Amino acid sequence: MSQLLPDEAADRLVSTCRTTVGDNARSVTYFSRTDHEQLYLRDDLEQDADLMAFIGTERQDFSMASDGYSGTELGGYRYTLRVFENGYAVRIDGRDKGVLVTSDGMELRDFNHLASAVSATLEEWQGED
Repeated sequence: MSQLLPDEAADRLVSTCRTTVGDNARSVTYFSRTDHEQLYLRDDLEQDADLMAFIGTERQDFSMASDGYSGTELGGYRYTLRVFENGYAVRIDGRDKGVLVTSDGMELRDFNHLASAVSATLEEWQGED
């Protein structure tokens, strides 16, 4: 796996997520259309989980959602929230890259804050491309 982000950018993204989510943060994974990099994984979780299928599902779902919902009265896509028995997965996408954050229990407003903070960071980076 290649390093998708310079260390400074990876640290900033993790800091943004951890500041917003706090100790509820389980993991932070940055991904492109072809690769992914787990930037943070909480110490009490399995350190050897295979992310390929998980990230593959998120990539595929983003393509279907962005095509399927474009031009609807719902407005522009913001983020996807998946609810599981033991936590949540939030996918925030930029133009061709995204971030998947997993967490323990949070309030809906916390997910909105997380999505806004990560989206702002992604937009800033993509403006530099």
